[in-house]
Amino acid sequence: MYKLILADDEADVREGLAEQIDWAGLGFMVMDTAENGKEAAELIDKHVPDVVVTDIQMPFMSGLQLSDWIRTHYPSTKIIILTGFEEFEYAQQAIRLQIDEYLLKPFSSGELAEVLRKVKRNIDEELAERENVQSLTAHYRQSLPVLQSLFLSSLVSRRLPDAEIREKSRNYELDLDGGGYMVSVISVDTLVLPEEEEGGSGGSSAARALSLRDMKDNQLQLFAVLNIANEIMERERYGRAFIHHDVVVLLTICPDNDKEHISARTLEILEEIRFSVTRYLKLSVTAGGGSVVRNLSDLTISYEDAQQALDYRLILGHNKVIWIHDVESRQSIPFIYDDTREKELTRCLKVGSDLELQDLLDELFSVMVDSKVSYEDFQVHLLEMLTTVIRVAKESGVNLDQLFGNEGALLGHFAKINHASEAKTWFNGICAKLRSSIASDRQSSYSQLVAEAKAYIEGNFHDSDMSINKVCRHLHISTGYFSNIFKREMKMTFVNYLLGIRMEAAQYLLRSTELKAFEIAERVGFTDPNYFSFCFRKKFGISPKEYRNGTGRT
Repeated sequence: MYKLILADDEADVREGLAEQIDWAGLGFMVMDTAENGKEAAELIDKHVPDVVVTDIQMPFMSGLQLSDWIRTHYPSTKIIILTGFEEFEYAQQAIRLQIDEYLLKPFSSGELAEVLRKVKRNIDEELAERENVQSLTAHYRQSLPVLQSLFLSSLVSRRLPDAEIREKSRNYELDLDGGGYMVSVISVDTLVLPEEEEGGSGGSSAARALSLRDMKDNQLQLFAVLNIANEIMERERYGRAFIHHDVVVLLTICPDNDKEHISARTLEILEEIRFSVTRYLKLSVTAGGGSVVRNLSDLTISYEDAQQALDYRLILGHNKVIWIHDVESRQSIPFIYDDTREKELTRCLKVGSDLELQDLLDELFSVMVDSKVSYEDFQVHLLEMLTTVIRVAKESGVNLDQLFGNEGALLGHFAKINHASEAKTWFNGICAKLRSSIASDRQSSYSQLVAEAKAYIEGNFHDSDMSINKVCRHLHISTGYFSNIFKREMKMTFVNYLLGIRMEAAQYLLRSTELKAFEIAERVGFTDPNYFSFCFRKKFGISPKEYRNGTGRT
């Protein structure tokens, strides 16, 4: 069923259309009816209909004015104009406003039904074209392996924020959850294997010419190696393999963080892959194994280690598995407080949730601990993070004394910290206090902003040109920003609040003065007395005159 709004100033026309037309049979549901253009606009805001059927001649806002408003605010809504005016100027305006259908009065219910069928067919066709979910899903499923490979490549190419990794892993249907990770790379060697290593003896030259190694197609060779690597990795359920920069990359994913177990098992798998490639593809490959890391955001470190290990084939020879820790003395993974981590901490302090901030701080301190840095280096890294906190506090107008006390207190804390857990507890408390202060100040600024807006509205509601744009110009803010804040704080829209103020003022003037209704309408900001009376009756259920005569008094 498509939603429909019916607007006509003649009650008998509205009732007749509602009764004579089989709306449900035509595929429509009449959500509401309106007796003028302004009321129709309010109902359209409320229901967001698919179709609006409107008369061209209505009070307060004509059908063409309403159509112009619809085209601005709800461009996809279909419009059917009903009118008894056949002058060319109306047809011209209808064409300019892109009216979907134009029906002249008097018309039969059958004629309107045919127009509705035509409009429904148009909507059906547009929806079929725009929302062909099955086609889009099939296309996405076909593209998913490519998207997964590109994302995995990005993980080893550059450091990504944890939030982005989680989101893309979910979107690309990749289960990368684990307690420890290791990156390895496999490169196809250019050397030719001796005949005995090929697993055969003899063989014709013609047979050898057909082998994969003689085709000199590096991409085809890589793809063949990838197939073997994927088969073994899937069998072992120990990670994923993909091609990146002319090497096959293995991403080991282990549920626990036992570094010795992860590295040993990965090296065993690399040896099996190397042996299988030699046996079945008659190719020589060299593999380089990186360091074990705890977080997906640190895969770049492990990948760089794997590439460095691969470089040692120039010294150790080809057709081998080389682990970085066998060829280089590496005590720990370096902790790097780079731009990405700084930006993520800044974001969490300013707009993140308590959980996001806590997760980030847990990650930062765990990486520092795993790095086994010296006490002096630990203090340097902590100072780097504190610099971010101080900068955010200054940008947000938070008094530093609220966070640290006086300068001596900050330095005293540094002198007393003897363990990473103490530093973490202290730093977590500062960050939580800063985030809470920023959130509180933001809420206070929202309340102050709304209070200033209310004061301006209450002092100027009598101006007929009072609008949200005028208020925003006074407050020097954008309408979009103000609209969201006002609605959230007041639980109503600006338009409804302004109307409520005007109606309260009208009630007071009706009770306390002898002013005529049209004079009161002008004093509370209405240029059209009839529309003032319409709004008053709609809000209170009685006319201004009835209210003055005591019907509305309690």
